[in-house]
Amino acid sequence: MIREILRMGDPRLLAPSAPVAKVPSAELDALLADMRDTMRAADGAGLAAPQIGVPLRVVIFGIDFNPRYPEAPPVPYTELVNPDLTPLGGETEEGWEGCLSVPGLRGVVRRCSRLRYEGLDPSGQTIRREVDGFHARVVQHECDHLDGILYPMRMTDFSRFGFTDVLFPEAATAGA
Repeated sequence: MIREILRMGDPRLLAPSAPVAKVPSAELDALLADMRDTMRAADGAGLAAPQIGVPLRVVIFGIDFNPRYPEAPPVPYTELVNPDLTPLGGETEEGWEGCLSVPGLRGVVRRCSRLRYEGLDPSGQTIRREVDGFHARVVQHECDHLDGILYPMRMTDFSRFGFTDVLFPEAATAGA
């Protein structure tokens, strides 16, 4: 079922999320089905449970090609429960981000370049990956939602924040 995506300003987006107590479970499977439907309907690269009003530590992400991120390399579709992120090295990089909860806007955010993420898949099996670049950015962005953080809260230069169609008019005319 496609669920409403909460938008910036809704206080539920600022609340920390609770760990999922039981994996696997029918409730988790139902939540993930709704998250998949909602993310696909919105052409998102990822979605966190708090974005649909569920304060649990669950994220999904992944893209092959997404018109919202035409330059982005593929990220394998992943359903991650109770994630834990560990930065690898001290390197950071800036990149443009958007968010389904902050529709129509983009901003530049500095993120860790490389990290390890760990958590559970919906069947309770451990997922452990070391990633970098766009993949690392997507994971950090989605996991921030679990701690009540939206990407504008991480921005330091608001001269690089604005409406997507104004910042990237060539993309708007190309239908992206």
